[in-house]
Amino acid sequence: MTFRSTLAVTMLLASTAFAAAQTVVITPEEQVIVREYVKTNPVIVERPSNFELVVGAIIPDILKPGALADNKYQYVVMDGRTVLIDPQTRKVVYIMD
Repeated sequence: MTFRSTLAVTMLLASTAFAAAQTVVITPEEQVIVREYVKTNPVIVERPSNFELVVGAIIPDILKPGALADNKYQYVVMDGRTVLIDPQTRKVVYIMD
């Protein structure tokens, strides 16, 4: 791993550790994989007017997320952002800009 990559991962981990509710760490390499998968398998949903898109929010039952290839997370694209969801709890665990 190059110094630049190591620095990027370290910065990502540090920023995620300081983000109060952001509990899932997605490496830059994983983000690329997720973005490519979502691009070829989009599940675009409209955000309900009474739903605030934040980590920890529970996705309403009316929204039907797709499953990532590894089946660890589900996802939707909402407000132009990829949202990773815990399939057990339906909680938003990570938001990719």
